[in-house]
Amino acid sequence: MLRIISVNLNGIRAAVRKGYLEWLPKQQADFVCMQELKAQVPNLTEQMLNPGDMTGYFHCAEKKGYSGVGIYTRHKPDDVIEGLGNEAFDSEGRYLELVYDKLSVISLYLPSGTTGDHRQTVKYAFMDLFYEHLNDLRQRGREVVICGDWNIAHQEIDLKNWRGNRKNSGFLPEERAWLTQLFEEQKWVDVFRWLYPDAEGEGYTWWSNRGQAWANNTGWRIDYHIATPGLGHSATKASVYKDERFSDHAPLTIDYDWPSGLKG
Repeated sequence: MLRIISVNLNGIRAAVRKGYLEWLPKQQADFVCMQELKAQVPNLTEQMLNPGDMTGYFHCAEKKGYSGVGIYTRHKPDDVIEGLGNEAFDSEGRYLELVYDKLSVISLYLPSGTTGDHRQTVKYAFMDLFYEHLNDLRQRGREVVICGDWNIAHQEIDLKNWRGNRKNSGFLPEERAWLTQLFEEQKWVDVFRWLYPDAEGEGYTWWSNRGQAWANNTGWRIDYHIATPGLGHSATKASVYKDERFSDHAPLTIDYDWPSGLKG
């Protein structure tokens, strides 16, 4: 069994102050894919770098207090890939891949377009680049899981107030169609939705800090495990952890019937 967690921390240091590192070892995860670290490696304590029996790998943004992704794991990778080879996007710390014999585990933080037209344009540019990268990954004949904050709700079932968000970044027709292409043309698997095709509110992973979004469960499902079919269809269960709040996102945990030795 392989247990993988994806969580946007909205600042790793803030999450740690809210009990994140106390929660972490209880999960017995093989991989914890983190997004929006908002820190550089020198800012992290030894416990943040290597909690318990896990080793941390990081791809931080050049800008202080911004973006950044990381992965904690108990399995030493054969290779670590930081970034996509695009200087502009890599400077924002959005992609980290751990490579094993027959498996890659990736932490992704796809740009948000909510701050205005310029960032939406950046988001579309990233999506174009990443679509080609995803196609390349599919051609390698390896199992891959991309965990992260994709900043897109795919279907109406994936957010509470879908009618009021049809013209907003994160639920635009072009964004949703892009995900549909990944699933239908490239045959990637939205693992949570494959496990629970009709689940609504329990799948939400992000809630706005405005109004009473958390209290009313007015959420969005924008954090995903997206996997190649062999791995994705081996998933046995998924859960969103909401007993404690480490950020405005909630951790998404999925168990896979996959050898923890990673030789699969």
